[in-house]
Amino acid sequence: MRIDLHTHSSVSDGTDDPRTLVGHAAAAGLHVLGLTDHDTADGWADAAQAATEVGITLVRGMEISTALGRSSVHLLAYLPDPTHPPLAAALDRILEGRNSRVPAICQRLRELGLDITEDDVRRRAADAAATGRPHVADALVATGAVANRDEAFARFLNPGRPAYVDRYAVPVAEAIGLVRDAGGVSVVAHPWGRGKRTVLPEPVLATLRDAGLAGIEVDHQDHAPAAREELRSIARNLGLVVTGSSDHHGAGKVDHDLGCNTTDPEELERLLDLAADSAAASGRPAPGVVA
Repeated sequence: MRIDLHTHSSVSDGTDDPRTLVGHAAAAGLHVLGLTDHDTADGWADAAQAATEVGITLVRGMEISTALGRSSVHLLAYLPDPTHPPLAAALDRILEGRNSRVPAICQRLRELGLDITEDDVRRRAADAAATGRPHVADALVATGAVANRDEAFARFLNPGRPAYVDRYAVPVAEAIGLVRDAGGVSVVAHPWGRGKRTVLPEPVLATLRDAGLAGIEVDHQDHAPAAREELRSIARNLGLVVTGSSDHHGAGKVDHDLGCNTTDPEELERLLDLAADSAAASGRPAPGVVA
């Protein structure tokens, strides 16, 4: 069984709409797909309908923007009730932060001599619920200023680069609690990618486990083989679920093809059991998987 638990559609910063993404996942030979758009569940309904049509299991989730001190941490939340008022309020605040920083980024780019407007970015984002830096990157690509998203981030949009603008993110331990109270479970996404090894060492991950963290995304393109083995060992030490996934964004991210990393079926079963326990404890109407 081939299981990919971290993908994005055009509802956030992927390039395929949810139905197309599900179809591509089935064509790629996946049996289970996790849809985890940034800070939103808006793609769940279309993806669920498509999953039923093509015969693939869908695990509904989202990737929540969180912070640990001054460092960004991405939290994969699986099967929470997105209508749970505290979680919904937090997501609304995060999305407002995403959307409101676009004008500031565009202003900084214009100061650098790049003719980018908010309308340019909105056109690239189309109907996305979560507008952000990838859509700014797409606008830069359209002008010919950069060749692709990776170059846009490396030159302008990453932290420390001249057009970077910070935004609101939920403290990670608080987000884990919000997901738990909404009947879901949390997994830290690519914890040692993008220079985050010192941010999330084993003692910090142990603290997050004590706050309710369920797992670690170990097998990810941002992790070298040695890092994966270390993270796998940490997961064993802490009793955390190990996941693997593509972090697929369609044409928006190279070298992240669907199914390039996968999750072991036994680990998925552990994750779903924890989600069922969380839903029962919370009393929330859990969305469940679409089988």
